[in-house]
Amino acid sequence: MGLFIRLIHYAGSRRPIQRISGDDGSTFFFLYLPIEPKVQLNNIMALINVIKCEVNNRELIYKFPSDDLCLGSQLIVYSGQTAFFVKGGRLLDQFENGTYTLKSENLPLLDKLINLPFGNKSPFKAEVWFVNQLSILDVKWGTPTPIQLEDPKYNIIIPIRSYGQYGLRVENSRLFLETLVGNMTTFTVDKITDYFRGKVLSIFTNYISNKVVHDAISILEINSCLMDISYSVEQLLDSEFSKYGLKLEGFAVISINTPDDDPSLLKLKEAKNLAARLKITGKDMYQMERSFDVLDKAAANESAGSNMMNMGVGLGAGLNIGNQVGAMVGQTVNIVPPPFSYVVSYYVVLGGQQYGPLNLQTIIDYIHGRKIDMNTMIWKQGMNGWDKISTLTEFASLFMDCPPPLPTDKK
Repeated sequence: MGLFIRLIHYAGSRRPIQRISGDDGSTFFFLYLPIEPKVQLNNIMALINVIKCEVNNRELIYKFPSDDLCLGSQLIVYSGQTAFFVKGGRLLDQFENGTYTLKSENLPLLDKLINLPFGNKSPFKAEVWFVNQLSILDVKWGTPTPIQLEDPKYNIIIPIRSYGQYGLRVENSRLFLETLVGNMTTFTVDKITDYFRGKVLSIFTNYISNKVVHDAISILEINSCLMDISYSVEQLLDSEFSKYGLKLEGFAVISINTPDDDPSLLKLKEAKNLAARLKITGKDMYQMERSFDVLDKAAANESAGSNMMNMGVGLGAGLNIGNQVGAMVGQTVNIVPPPFSYVVSYYVVLGGQQYGPLNLQTIIDYIHGRKIDMNTMIWKQGMNGWDKISTLTEFASLFMDCPPPLPTDKK
């Protein structure tokens, strides 16, 4: 039960108050107030008869410029658009593409909120928002500043830049409008992509950093993985964009690069070339080449003082190099050198004359032929002076079985 009163403005003469009793005991009073002809004409001219949004491929959200509406007006929603009636910040009735005549029956949510007036051309206030759902396929993106990455193969930090493009469209118009209307004032493609630029770069940077580390991909080889990177980043971004009612339609990484004259890139290429040389020639051969380079530089030094210092350094390095080279040659060629033999030269005095140099076998033959006896004077390298041959260890045993020299006749 209750008492309800409604004021109705209409064109015409004054009418009496109308009373209607409801089945539940409620009473309705309708007060009809006529509108002066001049006022009536002005109000009707001010009301909007057609509500529409001309298609604009660069504007995703459009607000109809007037909120002075009336029942009986036509609402035109083009293909690829969705229209919403908004009152007090609340999204109410939704219309897909088509042409509609506004009446309380097709505005149930708005009617429930503001109790729409009866009759054709009855005025009311509400906002109409249009959402453009056409695909936008040429959204450009790029890194404004270099991303610092450490090359996992050569441990060199190198700055990279990247750029590409992607497409998007509004998939959930209501969610899109609810999440962005309060955060933005204009809704062109450029403004919306600016809004999401930080998310795009954050997700891309995080993914590319993890990709390089986990897959051990050198920066010099990363462009061979562009398709895989594009697909993976698209999946991550699509999940993020869907929170705003957007659908990502293709995400492409066109290039990941570093300027050719960047010092870190030159250093990285040098490291790669070095690795290739080591792979082809072997580590030991490369070390040998580098060692020879050290000796060459030491020999080329023109400073006398530096020469003496470098000679010592170079000589020490050379001795070490010799050991390394010998080891490398033995390991690489598998040739065992013959035992080293040192030939001793002897000098003897026979008949007051010096003979030599004589080798060991010749001395032994002379002893057996009795050309040399145990008192023959002999010298070899390492002795302080001449001495009897019988004092040398290598010959002493040869005189044990020999008779003494023949006696000389005494006259």
